[in-house]
Amino acid sequence: MADFGFNEHHQNEVINYMRFARSKRALRLKTIDSCFQDLKDSRLIEETYTVDEVSDMLDGLQVLVRGEVEMELINTAHTNVLLLRQLFSQAEKFYLRLQTDISELENRELLEQVAEFEKTDFKPNSKVHQESSKPKLAPLNEGGVSELLQKEISRLQEDNDRLKARLRTLESQAMSALDDKSKAERALKSLQKSQGDHQEITNLEGTVAAMQADFEKTLNANVASQNDLQDSLVSAKHDLLRVQEQLSLAEKELEKKFQQTAAYRNMKEILTKKNEHIKDLRKRLQRYESDE
Repeated sequence: MADFGFNEHHQNEVINYMRFARSKRALRLKTIDSCFQDLKDSRLIEETYTVDEVSDMLDGLQVLVRGEVEMELINTAHTNVLLLRQLFSQAEKFYLRLQTDISELENRELLEQVAEFEKTDFKPNSKVHQESSKPKLAPLNEGGVSELLQKEISRLQEDNDRLKARLRTLESQAMSALDDKSKAERALKSLQKSQGDHQEITNLEGTVAAMQADFEKTLNANVASQNDLQDSLVSAKHDLLRVQEQLSLAEKELEKKFQQTAAYRNMKEILTKKNEHIKDLRKRLQRYESDE
């Protein structure tokens, strides 16, 4: 069985999607078969036909088959968009920006691996764990750039929370020191009024002066710590903005690369031909209405 490097959970998700795609494909093929059968039952009732009659029947069959195939291709594209929407929504909850390589969609080796994987009838090597409830999608691409980005964001957020907590602690200590100073000053004034002992007042003044000096030293240290914390916060914000800018540039580069792929040019050519076909049909319809 082809190995895509997925864990068991993600491989089961791929199996579920391929089963869904297989069922849709089988239904569309039955519809196409019914188009041919309807032609046989309704038109092939005579032994001989003219060239014009055969050409008319083939043209009608071509329109039906083309419509069915086009409808299936459009539905498949829209279904893939809905699948990508689920994955991107999950990733954005973790502040991730997933990237896709459109050129890999035409990688013949990988396509052959997918075809070989489908031939195994979706029987994984290990026993499939049947979950009781529908699991939520986990963020894709847990390795490489996305994993580093997620770790960096988590680290910056943790540093930010830690610095904020440290800042609150220093502010609390400063308020406590101011409160102690106020209490000492009130005690000194009360002692000066109630006692005339110059020596005790001198000692108390010395104690207050020492407390004031210690308070000023602590306050200066707190101010320096607050400045360091603020600088760290600013640096963390700058790092986060730089990472976001790099991701934005990578996203623009991916979009530019997609517009240069063969798939994009083919789709654009198909849309152009489709528009021309619609214009031609409108002209024919106007001509028929004029004849009536």
